[in-house]
Amino acid sequence: MTLYIGREASKLWKRICAETTTEINLLLDNWKYLLAGLIFQYIHGLAARGVHYLHRPGPTLQDLGFFILPELGQDKGYISETVFTCVFLSFLLWTFHPFIFKTKKIYTVLVWCRVLAFLVASQILRIVTFYSTQLPGPNYHCREGSKLARLPKPESVLEVLLINFPRGVIYGCGDLIFSSHMIFTLVFVLTYQKYGTRRCIKQLAWLVAIIQSLLIVASRKHYTVDVVVAWYTVNLVVFFIDKKLPELPDRTSGNLPLLLPLSTKDKDNKTKEENQKLLNGNSVDPADWRRRSEVNGKTMEDANGLHADTAMNEKQKLSSALVHCAVLPCLCIKSSAIIMISINIYHGIFQAPIASACVILFPTSNAEIVIVVSQCRRPLI
Repeated sequence: MTLYIGREASKLWKRICAETTTEINLLLDNWKYLLAGLIFQYIHGLAARGVHYLHRPGPTLQDLGFFILPELGQDKGYISETVFTCVFLSFLLWTFHPFIFKTKKIYTVLVWCRVLAFLVASQILRIVTFYSTQLPGPNYHCREGSKLARLPKPESVLEVLLINFPRGVIYGCGDLIFSSHMIFTLVFVLTYQKYGTRRCIKQLAWLVAIIQSLLIVASRKHYTVDVVVAWYTVNLVVFFIDKKLPELPDRTSGNLPLLLPLSTKDKDNKTKEENQKLLNGNSVDPADWRRRSEVNGKTMEDANGLHADTAMNEKQKLSSALVHCAVLPCLCIKSSAIIMISINIYHGIFQAPIASACVILFPTSNAEIVIVVSQCRRPLI
C-alpha cells in the first residue's frame, strides 16, 4: 500500500512538473495579453469608484423583480456574494485541473487569455453604459439617509487610485447597468460550456447562473434590467469575440499548438502518418508536386536537364523489352555505412538508367532511413 501511494505520488509530481513547464512556455508567449487583461480589471474598478462620486440617492425605481422577489435585507445580503464567490473559486480551480488530472482538454494560460478578452469587452460596454446614465441605487447603503450613498470629494488623486479595495467595491453605488457579477458568472459558465467535459456540471452551472440572477435582484444590488441586459449582452459579446479569437488546441485529440514542443511519441506518430501518405502516393506537402527524373538511383529535379536528357538517350538506345519488378519491401537501415552500401547495391543492380522508378528516402525517430522502391523498370541487358 505504501509503495503504491509512493508510486502514484511520484507520477503526480512528474505530471505537475511537466505541465508547469508547458504552461511557463505558454506564459512567456502570452504574458502581454494576461497583463493587459489584469490591468483593465483595475481600470474597471477605478471607473466604478469614479461613478460613485457622481451618484445621487433618490427614490427606488419601480421594478418587476422587486415586486416578485422579497428583499433579503442587510442580514441576508451575504448569500448573493457567497454564491458568486463559490462560482469564481470553482472556475479558478477548474482552469488549473490540467496540473493534477491525466485527462486534459485545455491549457490554463490560453483559457485565461480568452476569459480576460471576454471580460474586457463586456466591461468596456458596462463602463460606457453606467456613465451615460446614473440611476439611484436600490441597495440599502445607496438609499437616501445612508452615509455611504454619497462620497465626499477626494482629497488627493491617490485616494481615487487606491479605490478603497475591497470595501469600495462591495459598497459601491451608481455602477448599475449592467451587473458586473453577471458578467463574470456568464463568462465562466459559457467558457465551461465550451471546454468542460462533464454534462451534469454544465447543467448545474446554468442553474447556478439563474439562481445568482435571482439573488442579485432579491438582495437589491441591481435592478432587474441590469441583470436582463447582462444576460443578452454577455452572450452576444462572447459569441462574436469567440469567432475572432484563434481556437484553442484540443489536447484530447493530440493536436498540439506549434509553440509547444512535441514529445518523442508525438514525433513518431507524425512521422508514421507522413510515411503512410508517401507510401499511398500522397505528398505530405500538396504544394510539392514536382516531376522528378532519376539517374542511377538518384532523384534529380527537372531543372537538371543534362541528366534527364542523358537518361532519355540511354533509354532509347536500349531494347524496348522491359521487365516489371514487383514492389519491393521497405529496407530499414540504421547506420550510415549500410546506407551507402545499400544504395550502391541498387546502383549495381540497375546498371542501366532506370526508366521509371520511385525511390523514397525518409528518416524516422530512431535515425533510420526507409528506402522504398516500387514499379521498377529496367532493361534486360
